[in-house]
Amino acid sequence: MATDTIDATKDPGGSAALRRVLLDNGALSALVLLVAAMALLSGDFLTTDNLLNVGVQAAVTAILAFGVTFVIVSAGIDLSVGSVAALSATVLAWSASSQGLPVWFAALLALTTGVACGLVSGALVSFGKLPPFIATLAMLSIGRGLALVISQGSPIAVPDSVSNLGDTLGGWLPVPVIVMVVMGLITAGVLGRTYPGRAMYAIGGNEEAARLSGIRVTRQKLVIYALSGGFAAVAGIVLASRLSSAQPQAAVGYELDAIAAVVIGGASLSGGVGKASGTLIGALILAVLRNGLNLLEVSAFWQQVVIGVVIALAVLLDTVRRRAGAGPGAPGAAAGGPSGGGRKKAVTAGKFALAAVVVAAIAFGASVWRSGSSGAASTKVGLSVSTLNNPFFVQLKAGAQEEAKRAGISLTVTDAQNDASQQANQIQNFTSQNMKSIIINPVDSDAAGPSVRAADKAGIPVLAADRGVNKAKIATLVASDNIAGGKLAAKTLAERLGKKGTILVLQGTPGTSASRERGKGFAEGLKAYPDIKVVGKQTADFDRAKGLDVTTNLLQAHPGIDGIFAENDEMALGAVKALGSKAGKSVAVVGFDGTPDGLKAVENGTLAATVAQQPKELGRMVVENAVKAAKGQKIDGTVKVPVKVVTTK
Repeated sequence: MATDTIDATKDPGGSAALRRVLLDNGALSALVLLVAAMALLSGDFLTTDNLLNVGVQAAVTAILAFGVTFVIVSAGIDLSVGSVAALSATVLAWSASSQGLPVWFAALLALTTGVACGLVSGALVSFGKLPPFIATLAMLSIGRGLALVISQGSPIAVPDSVSNLGDTLGGWLPVPVIVMVVMGLITAGVLGRTYPGRAMYAIGGNEEAARLSGIRVTRQKLVIYALSGGFAAVAGIVLASRLSSAQPQAAVGYELDAIAAVVIGGASLSGGVGKASGTLIGALILAVLRNGLNLLEVSAFWQQVVIGVVIALAVLLDTVRRRAGAGPGAPGAAAGGPSGGGRKKAVTAGKFALAAVVVAAIAFGASVWRSGSSGAASTKVGLSVSTLNNPFFVQLKAGAQEEAKRAGISLTVTDAQNDASQQANQIQNFTSQNMKSIIINPVDSDAAGPSVRAADKAGIPVLAADRGVNKAKIATLVASDNIAGGKLAAKTLAERLGKKGTILVLQGTPGTSASRERGKGFAEGLKAYPDIKVVGKQTADFDRAKGLDVTTNLLQAHPGIDGIFAENDEMALGAVKALGSKAGKSVAVVGFDGTPDGLKAVENGTLAATVAQQPKELGRMVVENAVKAAKGQKIDGTVKVPVKVVTTK
């Protein structure tokens, strides 16, 4: 039978071979193109240390994604893996550190926790007939809630033997990378060489046909979700080892990264398609993107846009490849080459692939405009901010950039998005870039320790802004005293209330040092006023919208309150909105931070007071000291930024 083939000799430029590679290996091609682009745009990318960083940064996402692969291949979805990872890590740290159990037994409990969560999700899907989306969404909330209950909202340190999992073997090979490879091999083995693996493909391809062929679908779904939960537990242990602590708020949003990695790797959300190698490639694509964009000093805000665009391109490229290969049965296609409509589809796909490459090249070329940088000076300083979704830290960033411009240095600013693991990655990337000095505004003081120690080992001075770093050497801490500020807020509110009354307290994000310290200071300060009673206390995550909702709910139970203390101005402004006309009149609200909106509310009389930390001045002072540290000049171990109370009187 005659077949049509592509004659490479008629194409001296080799474009036919390129098209073939692009069409046959969409995700791998996207990864190769990304690596090539990053290598061209950043001289720091292809160094051995940085490539190992990429592997470490991909490890947790990849392990989670391997577990999710089982679920997606069987036409399901698992939104709970991030929360299950955090819960498993918390169980490990709590049982080993707080309860004194042997580490091996604590690790076994953590794995059992993950598997149990998976079994519950599987039971809800199999026996409860809940859609996988709903069942795992419920487990997402349950897992996160249990992690917070066990930890009481605070990080728990893990034993040194667990922390060692985040280190290296032989001084160069990271243990998380080894764990990632092992879990990948296990995934490949299960999918390709076991009965449950073959059942997953059958269920994903056609569940009813699988049932009629004798597969016990209900039982297999229990196995599938149990595997996903077990892999999530392993990911949680690896994450805790990297951070030297279990963070109850860790891995938020990681389930979306895991699903994206699986889909980028070629799996179909409709089921029946997927493999371990593709999932690994998908996880590496995400890690390369984040690492490379950090090295290119792309603005933290634009990074999200670029990552989304490239993910879409990678998936679209693989989709076109599949469509080209699935053209209606031309005989030639079966014999090794497309014919008729199939060839046209292949050509179209080749053109699309070329267009995708061009678009990607333009995107990366545009990233040379380093909007996160304050210039191209020889002195390079990195600043990792805990979050830029908060006016206080936006002001801190603005002050830092103004001082960097005045001093004539290059300042790279990254946003950790309140994710301690992401911040650890950013500090690693700064270290790979050989920054002259690094500034960290820690998401969590304990979790920042390992990455700061690595930077110190590389001879790079690290300065802490607003919050300290535990178990690591830093050049200086530039901060106001959150505990003292909390005491000042208590005194101010008490005096406004005439030293008696009932109040509500709005707490920040559980586990963050700012929330702990401000809350501790306020509680200590309130002891001097025994006639003031706290009748309600709830978390609002430093968020204005949540502050509004939480205050509205608390007012239903306590309509006659006299005052509110919020651990930041954003929550205080939400409380003001909930109070309406009562704000500043019958109910006094005291905030914290001294943000522009907070100060304006004080001026208008709706906010009774705010403890102003002068974030812009803090940013200016920390960069000033970072420049001195970069030049080897002596700086003080602690630099205090003046705190003041701003009131309507």
